[in-house]
Amino acid sequence: MTGISRRDFAIGAASAVAVSTFFIGRARAAEFTYKYANNLPASHPMNIRAMEAAERIKAETNGRFELQVFPSNQLGSDTDMLGQVRSGAIDFFTMSGLILSTLVPAASINGIGFAFKDYDTVWRAMDGKLGAHVRGEIAKSRQIFAFEKVWDNGFRQITTSTKPIQGPADLVGLRIRVPVSPLWTSMFKSFGSAVASINFAETYSALQTKLVDAQENPLAVISTAKLFEVQNFCSMTNHMWDGFWFLGNRQNFEALPADIRAIVEKNINAAGMAERADVAALNGSIQQELLAKGMKFNAVDTAAFRDKLKSAGFYAEWKGKYGAEAWAILEDAVGSLG
Repeated sequence: MTGISRRDFAIGAASAVAVSTFFIGRARAAEFTYKYANNLPASHPMNIRAMEAAERIKAETNGRFELQVFPSNQLGSDTDMLGQVRSGAIDFFTMSGLILSTLVPAASINGIGFAFKDYDTVWRAMDGKLGAHVRGEIAKSRQIFAFEKVWDNGFRQITTSTKPIQGPADLVGLRIRVPVSPLWTSMFKSFGSAVASINFAETYSALQTKLVDAQENPLAVISTAKLFEVQNFCSMTNHMWDGFWFLGNRQNFEALPADIRAIVEKNINAAGMAERADVAALNGSIQQELLAKGMKFNAVDTAAFRDKLKSAGFYAEWKGKYGAEAWAILEDAVGSLG
C-alpha cells in the first residue's frame, strides 16, 4: 500500500468489519473455520492485511477454509488470548515478543535498548538468524508455533512535557512512565531515570496530573492516545523496536490438510510483509500530523545512549539472562553491544 493515510485506514476498518461479519455468517459453509484474535483496532494495518489474507485464503482453498478475524481484544485480554491459543480455543493470535517473553523469555530480545539503528538492521535480524532462534524457542513450548514473518509494531520514541531528550544526561532524574516490564525498568534505571511502571490505560492521566513528565511509545500510539495534548516534545530515540509474532496452535494447524496449511502459511506471511510497509508509511504521515498539533521533534545520537547502557552494565546483565548463544546471534546482526 502506498500513499497511505489515516483516512484509508478508516475506510479499511469499515471493510474489515464487513468481511468479518461475512465470514461469521458463512462459517457453516466451510470445511474448516479457524479464529484469529488480536488486540489492535480494526483500522490498524494488521487487521486490514489480515482481512485481505482471509479473503485470499478462502479463494485459494475454494471455500474450504475460512478465517474469522477478531480485533480489539474481542476474545479477551492478551493474557487470556495467549492462554486460549495455547489450549486451542482460538487458532491464531498476534502478540508482542516483549509480552510473549512471560512464556518464552527469548522472545523479548528484540527489545534490547538501542540495539537496532534502523529498519534494515531490524529485518536483517528478524528475517535471519535472530528470528529463527526466537521461533525455535517458541516451538519448544510444543503448544504454539510462530509463522516465519514477524509483523511490525514500530520503533519507540520518548515524549516529555519539560524538555527534549538530546543525550543520556537528559534522562537522569526524569520521571518517566514505562510499561510494567523488567526490560523497560532495567533500561531506564540504567540511565538514572525516576521510573514509574504504570498500566497504559492510566498513562494519559499520569501525564496530565504531572505524576510523571515523560513516556515512551511508537508514534501511532502517541497519536491515537492523544498524548500530544499532555506532551510537548518528541525525541526520535528509536530506543526499542517491537514486533508481533503471528502465533498458531500447533495441534489445530497440523490437523489441516497439507495443501491448506501451505496456502494459509503463504498468505499470512505475505500479509505480514505488506503490514510492514503500511506501518512505515503511516509513521511518516503521523509525524507530520503531530507537528501540526504542536509537538516539537528532535533527532538524537544513539551511540551516546549505547555507551551509557554499556558502562551501566545493562548489556552485560541481559546477556546473562538471554545466554551467550542468543546474544551472539543478536550482535551478529547489530554489531557489538559490549
